[in-house]
Amino acid sequence: MSGDVTGALDQADLRMRAMERLRPEAGAPVSRRSASDALSALFDMASEPSTAGSALAVLHELQMHQVELELQDEELRRSRAEMEATLRRQTQLYDHAPVAYFTVDNAGALRELNLTGAAMLGCVREQLLGRTLLAFLAPRSAGDLQAMVARLSDSVPSVSGTLELLMGDGTTRSMLASARRDPDGAYFLLALVDAAEADNSQAG
Repeated sequence: MSGDVTGALDQADLRMRAMERLRPEAGAPVSRRSASDALSALFDMASEPSTAGSALAVLHELQMHQVELELQDEELRRSRAEMEATLRRQTQLYDHAPVAYFTVDNAGALRELNLTGAAMLGCVREQLLGRTLLAFLAPRSAGDLQAMVARLSDSVPSVSGTLELLMGDGTTRSMLASARRDPDGAYFLLALVDAAEADNSQAG
C-alpha cells in the first residue's frame, strides 16, 4: 500500500514539475516550445532510475490523453462535415423549391427569399432584400397581405388567401398565399404559388 501511495506522490510531483515548465510568464499563452520542454523534462526523468517508473507512468497517461484528443478531433471534424453537407442540402431545397418563399417584417419588407421568389418578382435576390413586397402587389392585394399578417397570432398560427402579383407589363397574376409567424423571431413566413399552375396540377 505504501508503495502505491509513494508512486502516486511521485507522479503528482512530476506533474507539478511539468506544469512549472508549461506555466506561461506574465499571462502569455502556452507555446509549443514550453510544451516540448516539459516533455523533454519527463523523458529526462524517465532515464533516471529513481524517477523512471513514475515518469513513464505520466508519459503513458499523456499519450492516452493525446489519443483521446485526436479521437475527439476526428469526431468533431466528421460531425462538422455532416452538418455542412446537411446545410448545403437544405439550402438547395429552399432555393430551388417549386414554391416562392419570403420572409417579411411587419412593414412587408423582404428579409429573406429563395431563388424561386426572386424569379417570380423578376429581380436578382440581392437587389430585393430590404425592398417591400407590397410594391409588387396590386393595391388591393397589398392591403390583403397586411391584413393576413395582422391576423397571425399564437391562436391563429397560419392564414391563407389569394394575392394579385403585378407583372412588368402591367398585368396581374393570381397567387395562392400562405403565411405564418416565424417561430424564431418577429418576422413572417410567406409562400406564394401561381394559382393557375396549382389548378393545372390538381386537374392533372
